[in-house]
Amino acid sequence: MAHKIYLIGIGPDGLTAKAGALMAACPVVVASSRHRHLVPAGKEIIAIAPVQQTLELVAQRLATGNVAVLASGDPLFFGIGRTLLKTVGSEKLEVHPALSSVQLAFSRFKEPWDDAAFVSLHGREAEHILPLVLPHDKVLVFTDGINSPDALCRQLLTCLSAVDDKETMDRYQVMVAENLGQENERLTSGSLGEISGQSFSPLNVVIFKRQPTPRPFRLGLETDTIQHSRGLITKDEVRAATLHKLQLPEQGVLWDIGAGSGSVAIEAARLCPGLMIYAIERHPEELANIKANIRTYHCHTVQVVEGMAPEALADLPAPDRVFIGGSGGNLAEIIALAAGKLKNDGIMVANAVLTKTAEAAPALMIEQGLHVDIAEISVIRKNESQNEEMSPITIIRGKKQAALPV
Repeated sequence: MAHKIYLIGIGPDGLTAKAGALMAACPVVVASSRHRHLVPAGKEIIAIAPVQQTLELVAQRLATGNVAVLASGDPLFFGIGRTLLKTVGSEKLEVHPALSSVQLAFSRFKEPWDDAAFVSLHGREAEHILPLVLPHDKVLVFTDGINSPDALCRQLLTCLSAVDDKETMDRYQVMVAENLGQENERLTSGSLGEISGQSFSPLNVVIFKRQPTPRPFRLGLETDTIQHSRGLITKDEVRAATLHKLQLPEQGVLWDIGAGSGSVAIEAARLCPGLMIYAIERHPEELANIKANIRTYHCHTVQVVEGMAPEALADLPAPDRVFIGGSGGNLAEIIALAAGKLKNDGIMVANAVLTKTAEAAPALMIEQGLHVDIAEISVIRKNESQNEEMSPITIIRGKKQAALPV
């Protein structure tokens, strides 16, 4: 008979009798330092990390006997279970979960969790954290040494303060559960500001709860619902076509260069809450409009960058998508810099009103090695009282394809 891996979850009350019996029948046990005291004497103990080395040792030991793997809570929920399934397959794996830290945390705070999102920030890069947390009205976060509860609260406060959004700050309640199930368990609840000034044990989870805001639709904001100045806004129909051409990913980075009112950035954030969006604009009046629209539509994954491209682009994270709505006369320099930073399989879109721009942009993108296609869009609006014909807009799209391996 083939040997098995018994993946055993450890809950707040330790091992169940059944789990203990399974482990007793295994000559080899994989355990972290936190769980080693549960292993009977005489067993070979393999450290749970580094994971790759552990997997190799487990594969060797399976040839001669069963192996027990001890993990916290439910090992199929942000645990080692996923890795074991990928490497050894379901046939060799038998899972015995325990009460998870998720269930414990929500039960301690008497908070329902069937409407919550779940995020692990272990090893996440900074630019991808806000889009994981901000779109949700209730989210439980697995933290790490860098992304601690206080650090996350400071990051959220910085983001909201940048657009003067005290109303959203006040709608947050933060709940931190430390050392769940242990003698030194501690529960802390407070505002973003209150939690930002405290320190916490490394073993914690944090719940962000925000009074919900209704969002009746994702795409379809109209010109008269977006704060703008002097009619300087990407028209509704053109904005829809532009977003189509951008083929926005669920996660990643979008640059909106010459953002104006921020209409494209705001619609992109509503469509893809997991995107980190940088709206680059130099005019104070337009910067105020972008911030107002962020507050109105709660699109805090849009970060406002004050300055002129291409200089303002230098320190931004590499983009998956780039939209050029305005260039301030620096089109060649912007395309060159943006194309150089654009990730493989990334897309750049430029909208042109002027014939000069419509002719220059494709050639500039081709010079940078992008594969270009061009569309021209004409819009005629009609209603009971009038017809409105808008000037044609040329939409130029460049795609950056990954280099073939040599």
